[in-house]
Amino acid sequence: MTKKTTTDQLSRIVSIPKPRALEATLKAQLIAAVVREAARRDLTHAELAQRSGLSRSAVTGILAGSLQRVTIDRLLRLVEAAGLEAALRIRRAA
Repeated sequence: MTKKTTTDQLSRIVSIPKPRALEATLKAQLIAAVVREAARRDLTHAELAQRSGLSRSAVTGILAGSLQRVTIDRLLRLVEAAGLEAALRIRRAA
C-alpha cells in the first residue's frame, strides 16, 4: 500500500507555498486520470491531441508528468478528450 503525500506535506517538502502545492496536486491527479483512461481505451497521444486540439508533443510532455507551463485549462481539455469529466469539491478549512 502506498502512502499519499498531502498538499501540506508537499508544500513543506519542496518549500513552495501551499497554493502552488495544491495546484501541482490537482494537475497530477488530472494527468493520472487521463493516463489511466487513455490506457483503458487504447487511446494514442495522437488521438488525444486531435480530440483536445493540443499538439501531440504537448500531450506527450503532459502525460509524461511535465507540469511546467501546463494550465488547468489544457488539462481539462485532455480530460474531456479522454472521455472523462472532472469535478471539484470545495470545503471549509479545518
